[in-house]
Amino acid sequence: MRIKKNDTVVIIAGKDKGKKGKVIQVMKSTDQVVVEGLNLRKKNVRAKREGEKGQVISYSAPIHASNVMVWSSKHSKGVRVGIEKDAQGKKIRINKKDGSTI
Repeated sequence: MRIKKNDTVVIIAGKDKGKKGKVIQVMKSTDQVVVEGLNLRKKNVRAKREGEKGQVISYSAPIHASNVMVWSSKHSKGVRVGIEKDAQGKKIRINKKDGSTI
């Protein structure tokens, strides 16, 4: 997967299309990412003790990695990410548009 934790991404499909956020979790096994403050869901939580009230909690749900793009501040839009090897043979992520490193 070419999206990493702490990347800034833009959502390209779904109800939050066009919004930007920071990736807080990457799930490689299911090709999903959790973006901070986006794709919010609500969950009803029961009271744990007698006398407490139940509450509604909102949380950021996972979104498929194909529905997000890495944000480029240089181009001010989402860019495709490629992988190349540098001189030492280490893999680096590059911007497919101009070849610059991410």
